[in-house]
Order: sequence, then structure tokens, then C-alpha cells
Amino acid sequence: MFRKNKRDARNQLILPTFLTIIGFVAIAFLATNVAGDLRLLRSASSDNVQWTLSQTEVEFLEFEIKLEESVRQSTPDLASLRRSFDIFYSRISTLMQASIYAPVRELPEFSNNLTAIQSFLEETVVQIDATDAFLSEALSPLATKTADIRANVRRLSNSGLSYFALESDKRRDNISDTLQQLAIGVSVLLVALALLALYLGHLNRVNVRRRSQAIQASKRMKIVTSTALDAVVVCDENGEILDFNEAAQQIFGYSAKQAIGSDLGELIVPDHHREAHDEGMQRMRDSGEKHVVGKGRVKLEAKRSNGELFPVEFAIQSAETEEGEIFISFLRDISHRIAAEQDLVAARDRALAGEKAKTDFLATMSHEIRTPLNGLLGNLTLLGDTSLSGTQERYIKNMETSGKLLMSHISDVLDITKYDAGKLTLRPVPMNINTLLQDIVDNQSGAASAKNTVLEWEWSGEKLDWIYADKERIQHILMNIIGNAVKFTLGGQISISVQLTGEATNKSGIVITVKDTGVGISDELKEQVFDDFMTGDASYDRDYGGTGLGLGIARRFVTALGGQIDVESEEGKGSTFTIRFPIKPTEAPKDSDTIHQITGSMRPCHVLLVEDNKINRTVAREILRAAGHYVTEAHNGKIAVELAQHEKFDLILMDISMPVMDGRVATRNIRILAGPSANTPIIALTANAMAEEQEAFLEDGMNDVLIKPLSRDGLLHILSQYAGSDTQHSVSQPHNQHIQELQEVLGEETLQLLLASFIAQMEDTLVFLKNHDKHPKVEVVENAHKAAGSAAYLGATELRKALLAVEQAAKSEDSYAVSNSVQALPQIWKATKPTLTP
Repeated sequence: MFRKNKRDARNQLILPTFLTIIGFVAIAFLATNVAGDLRLLRSASSDNVQWTLSQTEVEFLEFEIKLEESVRQSTPDLASLRRSFDIFYSRISTLMQASIYAPVRELPEFSNNLTAIQSFLEETVVQIDATDAFLSEALSPLATKTADIRANVRRLSNSGLSYFALESDKRRDNISDTLQQLAIGVSVLLVALALLALYLGHLNRVNVRRRSQAIQASKRMKIVTSTALDAVVVCDENGEILDFNEAAQQIFGYSAKQAIGSDLGELIVPDHHREAHDEGMQRMRDSGEKHVVGKGRVKLEAKRSNGELFPVEFAIQSAETEEGEIFISFLRDISHRIAAEQDLVAARDRALAGEKAKTDFLATMSHEIRTPLNGLLGNLTLLGDTSLSGTQERYIKNMETSGKLLMSHISDVLDITKYDAGKLTLRPVPMNINTLLQDIVDNQSGAASAKNTVLEWEWSGEKLDWIYADKERIQHILMNIIGNAVKFTLGGQISISVQLTGEATNKSGIVITVKDTGVGISDELKEQVFDDFMTGDASYDRDYGGTGLGLGIARRFVTALGGQIDVESEEGKGSTFTIRFPIKPTEAPKDSDTIHQITGSMRPCHVLLVEDNKINRTVAREILRAAGHYVTEAHNGKIAVELAQHEKFDLILMDISMPVMDGRVATRNIRILAGPSANTPIIALTANAMAEEQEAFLEDGMNDVLIKPLSRDGLLHILSQYAGSDTQHSVSQPHNQHIQELQEVLGEETLQLLLASFIAQMEDTLVFLKNHDKHPKVEVVENAHKAAGSAAYLGATELRKALLAVEQAAKSEDSYAVSNSVQALPQIWKATKPTLTP
């Protein structure tokens, strides 16, 4: 600011100073001209220019008179004649040589006459300087010549006088003009000086006003800095403190009297920062390099008068003054903010820990609930195989229904947890939307009929059969929405309308509207209907029951599909739920020409069953033995490792949570120790249905995961998939009988959808892996792992091995191994694909 004001003042004085200099230069120039002209006048007077010219003619006449007298006298006075000639000769020499006559000599008339006279003198001087006798004889001719030259002398004198007369007039005029110009210049200069005086007076008033303003601003700044909550410390380039405001005194514990004049580093900089501070100050003095000045706010530590260290946030700016550069530091004590931030971080950590605890709790509860539920449902399955009365069969069926309902509730809670944790994954497959809707309507028709309610569905506009979407999630959504409509509608109607959206040639979305004439939803509950555990008022709970999770899960699934769900309702008149989500139309999978039946039975297999729960071991053992297999039991992982080191098993069923040694550690040990069962398929038995945990099991070396509660079909399916049948087939192709068994378990349509989905998945995976070098390694690992899991499920062991090789190579970031593994995939897939038919 100081430099700017100084620069402005200097700029204001430049113009007046420049004009003043020009005025003085002009006056000095005019004065010089006048002095020169006066000198010329003085010079002309001293040389007697005009007198000399006039005297030339007079002296010539005197010579001429002396010559005539000498001619008439018998004894002429030749000495006087010679003296008169010499005087005239000398006068002409002056005219010829004097510098004052140089201008006149340039006149043609003067020059010509002077030349003629000079010629006359040069001819005559010989006679004049001769002897008296010779001169006496030559007087008459000389008189004649002298008479002839008289006119030239007169013209010479007159032309010279005329020239110098004109020159004198001109010089007088020039002097007059110069004096006038000088007078004008002086007048202008006086006026300019007067204006300059006025302007300087104005500048003085401005400077006085600015000085007053600067004083006022300084006072205001003093008030601001003294009342500021932040410390303001001003120091010079040597670190000497120049100002120390009230806040600085309170923060650091020094009075302004103590601080001002002290070294900044010694006063407030902590000892462990002193060296860096001193180096920075020295660097600024030496080279002007600034690392902190003008760089915004910086967090660091400072020192109070009692030696206490505390966190500060400060910013430093520099300014130029008459005394040199100064540095202004703005410091803020952020002890309270740091403490608040630490509290906030601690609260965040507690919240994250609480979220993790909630997830762990759900996983634990899932395990704890599924474990006894596994024993319950397993024993019901075994009991169903015994001779039962009709009443007993009814009771068993009721218990199975209750168990499955309980399992459904557990799955709902886990689905919510997975969605909220961002770990819910979609599994799109080719699906027939018409078949799905009809199956759901058929499933709910009995309940609707019991309530005297009409349930129907139809297309609105263009129809579409096959789409590529997540069938399981869509089915769950529609079952919840339609099931709720049936639950809350008595003696009414439920209409389901399906409509495609998008361009005429690209139907990219679908809208499903479920409209009922049931009890409806109040306005205050409508905003909460999709919240978890929201079931309406207490009367709803008594009349209709339910957990209140269905609509919350439906909303989550619709969102996961990239869609939206809305509700319009009027209490007492019914509700309308509108579901929108994107779809991808696809072709129907090709049906097999013939359906093959299982013609052979599985060979007896030796299974190692590792399970700490006695009931679960009993259920799994009885199911396996009933199917003709041998079972060896182990109640913890350590026993399982020891057994696997001495005996070859066809399959190992490994529980996860066990005492002494859990299933994951046991699996890693079995693989590492390279015993007879090191390469035996190991299937995880777990109640932990969280996807990330299942991924961890596979990374430990397990081949697949079987979620509790165990079912007979699930166990036998895993056994047939990994243990093989009577005839040993090459691992290059999946066993055809395995596909037939899947058809028997899943049904023809479901199997066809499964196979079509797998084929599409593999084709996409091959294309992706072909360009593996263009994708991140993590995506290569993920795609290979997913495809390997699907291949394992369908029994394509060699294909699974090849995909796992790609996965392992990508994990180790071995690009060469990845390329080699990927190059082998097309040939293996070509051999595997034809076998994927029943």
C-alpha cells in the first residue's frame, strides 16, 4: 500500500515537472538568442563596419587627390602619395580578409567590385613601390587608371553599406521578435507556474485528506486487530515482532510490551520447529523465496508463554513499507476444533463399529438360527421317509411350512443387510415374464379366492415374452406387492397391468401396475409404507399379521434393478402400486428335442463330514447313507486335517464355525499338506449367507458353498456334481448324467434357463478375457471367478480349472501366464459347450 501511494504521488508530479522544465528550456533558448543578437550588435559597433565601408571611398578620394596634385606639380610629393595609397590598400585588405565582411563578400556586386579594385591595386602597387623617377613617369597613366576605378570603389562602398544597413534592420527586427517571444514565454511560464501552484495546492489538500484517511484507517485497523479473535502478529524480515494484538496476548500469554521487539521464533515457535523456522527466514532474506507466505492457511503447533504446545491454524502475508518488507501472521487457536474433530472421528469409528457389529450380529444370528433349523428341517425330511399316518404327515407338512417361513424371514433380513451394505448383486438370466406373472397369480389365486377376491392380469399394449433380467429379484418384488394386495383385499378385485416403455424399436423398460380395491392406506402412513417393520396400525397387525419387511425389501430390489416403485392410495378405497425398471429383450432359449432320464445311479462315495453340531451331523449322515454313500465324521477341523492326511475321500463337507480349528483353516491345511485328499473337492457347510464371506471361503481353497439348512436334494446335488457316478468320465467334459440329474431336480424349464444363462455368460466372459490387457486386473479376476463358479455348478471341471488358472494368474499380476491361460479357454469351451444338454 505504501509503495502504491508513493507511486501515485510520483505520477501526479511528473506532468507539472515536465511542463516546468519545458518552460524553462524555452525561456533559456530565447534568452540565448537575445544575448547572441546583442553580441552581434556589440560586435558590429566595435568593428565600425559601416564606417570602414564609408572610409574606403574617402581614402580612395584622398589617394586620387594626391595623385592629381602630383601630376600637376613639378616636384610631386611622392611620399604623401605613397602613404595615401597604402592607407587605401590597407582598407581594401581589411575588406578582403576581415571575417565581419565575409557575408558581404558573398554578394555578387560587392565581390565583383572588390575583385576589380584588388586587381587595380595589384597593378598599381608595382608602380607605387618603384623608384621616384619611375613613379614620376607613371603618374599620368596611373591617374587615368585611378579615374577608371573610381566607380568601382563607389559601388563597393554603397553595396556594402546597403547590405549592412539591411542586416542591421533585420537584426533589430529579430531582437524585437525574440523579446516578444521571450515576453510571451515568460507570461506563459508565469501562468503555468500559477496553475502549477494551484495544482500543487490541490495535491497538498488531497495528500492531507489521504493522510487523514490513512490515519483513520490505521486507527480502524488498530481497533480491528485489537478486537479480533485471531492473533495478529507483525514482524520484520529479521523476525523482530512489530505488533502483537490483544488476541495474541490472550492466546500466547505475553503482553504486547513483552512481545514487541522480541524474536518471533524464540517467543512462540516450538523448539522442534525452530530450525526450520530460522532456515525459512534466512532463505527469504537471501533469495526472497517464500514457502509459506501467501500460501493460505497452514496447520502447525505453537508455544505459549508457559511452554505449552497447542495446535494453531495460521496464514502469513507480506507487505512493503518504508522500513522494508514486513510479515503479518494471522493465527487461530484450534485446540477446541481439533478436540471436536477427534470426538467426531471417534463417533464415526463407533458408528462404523456399530454397523460392523450389526452385520456380525446378523451373520451370527443367521448361523445360530440356521443351525438348529437345519436339524429341524433335516429331521423332518428323514421323518417323512418313514411310515406315517395321515395326521402325522399333516403335522410334518405344517412344521416344514413353518420352518420355510422362518427361513424366509431370515433371508429377508439378510437381503436388507446386503443391500444397505452395498453388496447386493444382481443375477440376470433369460426369463419369461408372462410365465412368471402367471405362476405368481396362480400361487396367490387360492388365497384370493378364499377372500372372495378376483385376481387377474393382462398386457396393456405391445406384448413381450422373454427378457434378460434378475428373475429371483423380480419374483420377490411381485410376490410381496401382489401378496400384500391379496392380504388387504376382501371381496374385491386386484388388477395387474403390464406395459412396455421406450422407443418403438427399443423397448427398454417395463411398468407393472398392481391395483386393488382393499382397505387402502392413510395419508400419514403412505409416506412410511416402504419403511422396514411398517405394518400399519395395531388392527392391521391383528387382522393381517406380517413382519413389515416385504415392501422395504421390494423397494430395495427395485432400486437395485435401476427402477422405481410408487404408491397411490385412498383409505377405504384401495391402493395402486406402480413398479418401473429397465429390461433387455432377449430371445427364448432353444428347447432340447428330447428329455433324457437318469439311466445310471451314482457310485457309492466316501464322504468326510466335518461338523461340530451333533444333530446336523446326524441329519447329513442319514441322508448320505440313505443314498448309499459311506460317511466318516469329524467334529472339528483339526480331526478333519488328520483324517485327510491318511485317507482318500471323494468329497469333504466342511462346516465353517467349529471349535479347536475352524473350516477355513482346516481347508487351507488340507490343501497345503498335500495328503491323499489334498485335491478332494471341499464343500463349505455354513449358515453365513453373506456374499463376501462365501467369496472368502472359495479363496481359501473350497470348491463350493452349501447354505444351511441342508436339504436332501442339495446334498445329493453337490455329491453328484463333485463326486461323479459309476462310470469315470474324462474331466475334459461335464458328465451328461449330471445334467440329467439337474433336470430331475430343477425341472426342464429352469434347467434350460440356467444353461442358456451360463452359455451367454461364458460367451461374454470369453470376449472380455480376450481383451484382458485392456481391463483392470481386478475385473479379470472377478469375471474369471464368476465363470469358474458357474462351471463348477454345472460340473464342467476342466473349464472351471482353466478359468481358475486365469484367475490365479491375474491375481499374481503375471501377464504372460494370463495370456497363456486365456488362449487355452476357447478350445476347452468348444469341447464343453455341446455337453450342456440333458
